[in-house]
Amino acid sequence: MDKLLIKGGYRLNGDIRIAGAKNAALPILCAGLLTAGDVSLHNVPSLQDVNTMLKLLRQMGLQVTQENGVTVLNGSQIDRLEAPYDLVKTMRASILVLGPLLARFGEAKVSLPGGCAIGSRPVDQHIKGLQAMGADITIEAGYIHARAKRLRGARIVTDMITVTGTENLLMAATLADGETVLENAAREPEVTDLANLLVAMGARIEGIGTDRLVIQGVASLHGAQHTVIADRIETATFLCAVAATGGDITLKNTRSDILDVALDKLRDAGVVLTTGPDWIRAQMSSRPKAVSFRTTEYPGFPTDMQAQFMAMNCIAQGTSRVTETIFENRFMHVQEMNRLGAKIEIDGHTAIVNGVERLIGAPVMATDLRASASLVIAGMVAEGETLIDRIYHLDRGYDRMEVKLSAVGAHIQRIKS
Repeated sequence: MDKLLIKGGYRLNGDIRIAGAKNAALPILCAGLLTAGDVSLHNVPSLQDVNTMLKLLRQMGLQVTQENGVTVLNGSQIDRLEAPYDLVKTMRASILVLGPLLARFGEAKVSLPGGCAIGSRPVDQHIKGLQAMGADITIEAGYIHARAKRLRGARIVTDMITVTGTENLLMAATLADGETVLENAAREPEVTDLANLLVAMGARIEGIGTDRLVIQGVASLHGAQHTVIADRIETATFLCAVAATGGDITLKNTRSDILDVALDKLRDAGVVLTTGPDWIRAQMSSRPKAVSFRTTEYPGFPTDMQAQFMAMNCIAQGTSRVTETIFENRFMHVQEMNRLGAKIEIDGHTAIVNGVERLIGAPVMATDLRASASLVIAGMVAEGETLIDRIYHLDRGYDRMEVKLSAVGAHIQRIKS
């Protein structure tokens, strides 16, 4: 397995181009199953999770071409309505093929997702919603078997806010017979991005961006062109990096309007932020101030930024309280940060971070995607060298992070296994 060797103590200066959003690209790729026409996508990020999803979709018969930065999907020859365990186990987002396959072809066989390091992410809300739309669903030998001659519109109230659940049911509803109302829908920008693509494909959706989506089913969808939104988590990760190391960086091809809470917390930490229509400039000349926060669904503080902000808090002035409300096991990076000299204590779902003046480099191990990013930030401010193992987690969701950071002054080297 590849590792990252980081020599800390260097400020960041320069420009970084932000990639397309992983969490938008994955459901958008699955939307290619809904039509026989060409879906042309721009700004699809080059990530391991994207490659895994494309492998799964190709296996089903979806035709995929990638040229000159454009990914074209054609679903005219889908001939396998199954998502096997060997692919689903590596990426939980594979469950997103369930709704489109069932809606267009009347049948789907999808492996139940395996365990997830950061906690349980049950798919019961997906199943409940599809059953409300008339699907006959059984679970046998670890697979979800779903059948429906034609899905029917229904009013669906999920027990909790679920991003992938909203996306799955939204895609299914576009081809259902009649009106579907999704109450308690997720409002994340990535859900909105998917909805905007579906509308471009001929879907009839009202309430986009709200917690109540109303979908009028249509007989069929057609091809469309779409540009995947910028990755707000990659954006905020690099902003945390400059907050911790100091420096002056400008992030290009991004948006500030979907990052309000994170930007407010960075300003509280002392970062000077300037924003434009597609760029954010961050300047930091002092040690950050500790900031406390509580993760929650959008538009609240994103759970996907908890670990990166904690890395900044480790060397901040003062004490911060970080409360995680989304995933029960999302503090696994804490023991690795403490190996670098951080002072973090866990009290239930809250981490108390006592800022220290310096961290000391040491070997550490990444446990999940965002934990990987937090250890990169911690390694960039630690004295000496930090060796991060298991960075395959990082490659799942960040496009060449070490290359982008090295280009603006960081000293990061990938060590091939």
